[in-house]
Amino acid sequence: MAGTGSRPLSPHLQVYRPQITSVLSITHRITGIGLSAGLLLLVWWLVAAATGPEAYATVQGFMGSWLGLLLLFGFTLANWYHFCNGIRHLVWDAGYGFEMPSVYLGGWFVVGAALGLTVLTWLVALIVW
Repeated sequence: MAGTGSRPLSPHLQVYRPQITSVLSITHRITGIGLSAGLLLLVWWLVAAATGPEAYATVQGFMGSWLGLLLLFGFTLANWYHFCNGIRHLVWDAGYGFEMPSVYLGGWFVVGAALGLTVLTWLVALIVW
C-alpha cells in the first residue's frame, strides 16, 4: 500500500526551502487580503466624514496614532507591492521573463520597487502636510 511509510504523501512547506518565487507568490496573496482589509479603514474614514465632525475627529485621531500610521504604512506597502507584482504578471502574460535569471531579477525588482515607492509616497505625504 502506497504511503504507509513515514514520508509525507505530498510535498508541503515543511519539506521545501522557501524560494523567492514561492515567497513572492504567497506575499502577493497576503497583500491582496491586506488590501481588502485596508479598504475597511477607507470605508470607516468615508462614513465618518459623512457622519459629522465628531466621528471624523475620532477616525483622524486613530489614523494619527502609532497603530493607525502603522496600518496606513502597511496598506501603502501592500498597494505598491500588489501593483508592481501585477505588472510582473502582465509581463509574464505577454510571454516574457520566464527564464530563471529573469524570474529572480523581476522578483527582486518588485520587492525593491514596492519598498522604494512606499518610502517615496510617505516622504511626499510628509512634505505636502
